[in-house]
Amino acid sequence: MNINVNGINTNYICEGSGEALLILPGWSATSQTYNIITKQLSAKYKVYVLDLPGFGITPEPKEPWCVDDYADFVSAFISALDIKKLTVMGHSFGGRIIIKLLNRNNDFEISRVGLVDAAGIKNKLSDSQSKRQKKYKKLKRIYSGSFMKKLFPNALEKLQNKYGSRDYAAASPIMKQCLVKAVNEDLTDLIPNIKQETMLIWGKNDTATPFSDALTMNKLIENSKLIGIDGAGHFPFIDAPFEFRKAIDECFINYQR
Repeated sequence: MNINVNGINTNYICEGSGEALLILPGWSATSQTYNIITKQLSAKYKVYVLDLPGFGITPEPKEPWCVDDYADFVSAFISALDIKKLTVMGHSFGGRIIIKLLNRNNDFEISRVGLVDAAGIKNKLSDSQSKRQKKYKKLKRIYSGSFMKKLFPNALEKLQNKYGSRDYAAASPIMKQCLVKAVNEDLTDLIPNIKQETMLIWGKNDTATPFSDALTMNKLIENSKLIGIDGAGHFPFIDAPFEFRKAIDECFINYQR
């Protein structure tokens, strides 16, 4: 399905009936990535899953967006569909957007929250990561000079692709800047402001948003419950589908207010 949101032709999935539940994907993921979750949740909810701008078949923004810009977009999407009350679930980058939304005065009510291996906490670099970052900055200074740019015009781009993450290397120039804006913002101070009942579902072997982040969020969100999934990484619904389905059943399908 498609809807125009702030001038962007936005692709989304809508399945099921009942109370609205919006799934916000992780970085580079699309609405199709969450088909297993969508099918399960649609037994109880009217489930919406977005292709966020820059992913799937939704065009990227015309200029680099920060997390607040994505939150503005999601808020406009909810309003465009005239949704007054909903549950929100965010995976990875989608969790960043939800944290921002939950720190705003919205025109709609967010009744319940699900955070799946959510991003938002900026962790201290390990020794090896710190050394790698210092080396990158040193080389960047060298190749940023006008003489070196003329001599090696593609050196900076190659350097960024070598030292950046896989997501960074795969992104377009605009989305690269969006990613940098997102990962450099620490949302830790916003997390205690989440007052809704929050379900944290996390792969215990996650290396992108480590399980320690889940423990921190569980501590900072007063009304939260944490379910850790053994043997699963950043995509627990793919790595351990049976255990993830059990967690969804417990937290959302069989949940009674």
